[in-house]
This record gives sequence, structure tokens and C-alpha cells, in this order.
Amino acid sequence: EGMMRETASWGQSQISYKMAEEMMKEKCGYEVSSEYIRQVTDHIGRQFFERDQENAENLDKNLLETPDTHKKAGILYIMVDGAVINTRKTDENGSTWRENKLGLVFNSNDLRKRTGKSTSGQEIQYDITKKEYVTLLGSVDEFKKHLYACALRNGYGQFETTVIVSDGATWKRNMADELFPDAVQILDLFHLKENIYTFAKHLHGDDPAKYVPWAESLIALAENSRTDELLGKLAEYKGMKLPPGVVNMYTYVYNNRSKIDYLAYRAHGYYVGSGPIESGNKIVLQRRCKQAGMRWNERCAQHMLTLCARTASKLGFHLRPAA
Repeated sequence: EGMMRETASWGQSQISYKMAEEMMKEKCGYEVSSEYIRQVTDHIGRQFFERDQENAENLDKNLLETPDTHKKAGILYIMVDGAVINTRKTDENGSTWRENKLGLVFNSNDLRKRTGKSTSGQEIQYDITKKEYVTLLGSVDEFKKHLYACALRNGYGQFETTVIVSDGATWKRNMADELFPDAVQILDLFHLKENIYTFAKHLHGDDPAKYVPWAESLIALAENSRTDELLGKLAEYKGMKLPPGVVNMYTYVYNNRSKIDYLAYRAHGYYVGSGPIESGNKIVLQRRCKQAGMRWNERCAQHMLTLCARTASKLGFHLRPAA
């Protein structure tokens, strides 16, 4: 069993099973074929995924009450994002790409301030010393069970404050409202800025002299919590037809108007950006599952993503008991 776990560790840590074969030979002296590594990695990943499924289903079916002491000092952070992976299955629209949903949970007591100045010269930068990722290549209904179980494991209901940071997508807002009704929800400032700039370029063309000042004026209103003024500036674009990839900023801001009080969030010391979950997508998904030319069987992809998430969470390859 120990040898199998070590093999699976190599299988998920390298960019391909062939590379894992070469590294095991070089570093460990093991003569193991890439096909055997693939089989073992999938087997171990399946074990962990099935146990995660069991834990999530048990919590959902038993309807366990969330602890509501809220006595533990600190902030519990929950971040959610999605990223696509190329599969071997074509959907009804002819696409082989599927969205993997990724959650990240950590708390402010496990943040370590970085030395030196940040690249922006303004925001304090932190390293997260303890965190847990949860990943699912599936529906929102299934993912939310995994995310809720992860949040409970990491103290949801026990901390003074819970903060959720996401890009404001409808499914993420709805899920947060359902699972964590007491949480402070924050629209990721980076995504807001990015969408403003994309919208500005659509309106004013690719001339920076026109779109940059307009975009920055909107960003300044947002960062200073002047939401009514921001909506007023965008009101004339309400209902405007836009091409794919361009968000209607009036609708976007209006739907997230209760989640953009950045002056207050910064006064409390909250994260206002989703940098940690964006980095998580690179570590959990892109590093191993989005190399050039890769296409995955969905089941095998889930097993691999589960192992990558465990590694990024520093949980080790030992099965935990079902909840």
C-alpha cells in the first residue's frame, strides 16, 4: 500500500506519466512503466474521491447542524472559482471542454505576512500556511456538498466572521446564499476591474486615451464604495446587447451591489481579491491536467484532480474516516 501511494504521488506530481516513470527510475531506482503508474494513480485517486463523496453525502443526508458558537477569533475565508479542462466527451454543443469547480478554505490565523513591499506598493501580501482545496468536475448541486463539508472541517460556524470571495457569477452567489447565509460576500476586485476594462474597450475601441480614463473613473468609484454613483454612470448601458465575453457592467454591478463595499472590507482587513483561488487553479488543474494536447476521460480527470487538490492542501495520501 505504501508503494502504491508513493507511485500515485509521482503520477500526480509530474506533467505526464512518462515523466513520472523517468523520475521514479532516476530518483528512486524503481523500474515502473508509465502504464502501471497511470493505473495506480487512478486507483488511489478513485479511493480518495469515493471517500470524499461519502463524507459529503453523509453530511448532506444527515443534515448536521452547523456549529454556531462564532467564538473563535479570526476570519474563515471561502473562495470559489471554475476553470475548464479538455475531455474526450463531446457535449450537445460540440464542445469537449468541461468546467472544474474549485473551492479553497483557510482562516486568517494561518496567514503569514510577507516581508518587503508588494508589487502594488499598497496591499499587504500574505502567505497562507494552512489551507484545503476541494475540487469537482461535476454539477453545482454536487460541488456544493463537497464545499460545505470542507468548510465544516475547517471551522465554519466557529469563527467570528466568514468571508466569501468570488467573481460574482450567478451560481456562486446562489450557492453562497444557500450554504453560508451569515457570510460576508465580496465581489473579487480584480474581476470587477477586468470586466470594467473589457467593457470600456468595447465602448471606446482600442484607443487607450479614451478607454483608460473612463475605466479608471469607474474603478475609483468602486474602490471608494460609491456604488450609487457607479450605477448612475452605467445606467445608460442597461439592457445593452453585447458580444460574448463582454459583461454588461450595469447588470454586473447591480447584481453584486451588496458585495462591493471595498472601503469597509479593507477597514476590516478582509481579502478583496481572489488571488489565492486563482493560484489554486494553476496548482490543482493547470499544472497537471492542461498540458499541451491533453484530453481526459472525465472519471480519470476527477481522480487526478482529487490527488492534486490533496497535494496542494498538504493532506497526504492517507484516507480519513467517513463523516
